[in-house]
This record gives sequence, C-alpha cells and structure tokens, in this order.
Amino acid sequence: MSVAPQRVFITGASSGIGAALARAYAARGATLGLVARRLEALDALLLSLPGEHAVYVADVAEPEQVAVAARAFVERFGLPDVVIANAGVSAGTLTEERGDLAVFERVLRTNLLGMVATFQPFVMDMRRACAGQLVGISSVAGVRGLPGAGAYSASKAAASRYLESLRVELRGSGVRVSEIRPGYIRTPMTDVNTYAMPFIIDADEAALRFIRAIDRAAPRATIPWPMGVVAKLLALVPCWLYDRLAARAGRKPRGLKL
Repeated sequence: MSVAPQRVFITGASSGIGAALARAYAARGATLGLVARRLEALDALLLSLPGEHAVYVADVAEPEQVAVAARAFVERFGLPDVVIANAGVSAGTLTEERGDLAVFERVLRTNLLGMVATFQPFVMDMRRACAGQLVGISSVAGVRGLPGAGAYSASKAAASRYLESLRVELRGSGVRVSEIRPGYIRTPMTDVNTYAMPFIIDADEAALRFIRAIDRAAPRATIPWPMGVVAKLLALVPCWLYDRLAARAGRKPRGLKL
C-alpha cells in the first residue's frame, strides 16, 4: 500500500524504539520532528536519515520544553499528521526505600505526564483541522503490577487509561488516538534485564509493526502479537494465582539512569 509522505513528531527519538521509528518513517519519505534530551545522539541520528528533518532538545517531563519544540516544528513544517509520545524511562523500585520516591516521581512524570505534555500543544489545532493522529506508547507491563516495578507498571497502566479517555474525548472530531502496547523489545532499556524476555523482537522490526498499526489507526495494538494473548490471559488470572506466579518473576535492577 502506498502511503503519502507525512509529518511525524516523535519524542524519545534518540535511541531504541524512537530511533527505529525515525528510521522507518524517514525511509518512506516522512518529514520528522525528533525530540529527546541528548543532542549528540539526535544529531547522529539526523545525519543518518534521508530527507529534511529537525531535532529538538527537550525533556518531556518539562512541559514548556516540549511546547517550544512543538511550536518550532509547526512553524517550520506545519501541523504534524502523526504525533508519537514514545519517551519513557524504566527502573526497578521498592516502596520501602525512601530514595526511590524520587524515582517514582520521575517515572510517572516522564511516562504519563510527559505523554500529556507531548499531545497538548497539538490537540486544539488538530481538532480545528479535523485531522491528525495521536499515538501513545504504553506497555504490556501496565496490564498487571510487576514486583519491583511498581513505578513503571503504574505509569503504563495510567497511560493506557489516559489514552482510552482521550480516544473517547476525540471521537467524531477527525483526530484519531492509538495506543501501542509493546511487549519485550530489544533496546537499551531492556538490555539491563537479567531475566527471560519471551517473544522479544528487535527495535527495527518492532517499529515496522508499530507503523502498520498506526497506519490502520488501530485503537490499541499489542506488539508482538503473542504478548497480546499473554496480556489477555493475565487479565483473567485471579489475584491469588497471579500473586504466586508473579512473585517468582525476575526484577529490573533498581536505579534510574537519566
């Protein structure tokens, strides 16, 4: 299927899934706005891409920084066709550790409020244009709480509910909302995991599957699909059984690298 070139705004674009999405969209002629905190990584990515694009240094946990990047993109290229709130952080956390309170806050600010901050500058203009698509990257980790990952699971569960609310709010407006719910994707975020990661796929392959779901405006897509089956089964498992099984699960190392 031939797809007309698009304007695409992507956060968390400097590595992992964000960089893979940038490569995939650029390969089919899209014009990109690439947002991340690390300028050197953004510049290196920019040099590797065909076409005309722009990079913006911004932390999605700081809404005004994202708003400045959004305004700059619109002034240069026009309103994006697709906005992908991909930026996210992950870390093992323990509630009894007082020092982890700051990690909880950072994870929630980035993964949830950062998504809101990414979409906010565009929604009103998209409504007026009766066009556009908002895409949020959540996670299968938001389906049930994972031990040692309370902050991450909570942030992704909240992101999923937020995206559902937004989708209903914008129903009939011409603005589409899609939730992409990844399972295990091979990225720097998962490289630190020391436990088995079933059905794991490479970031470039994941990006192609994400884009196919975005193209068809899927309300929610779990990728890779076997993790969607796992997610549905997990949701049905009673708490007494889930608790026994999940207590044996591997845990992400504590600490957050910013």
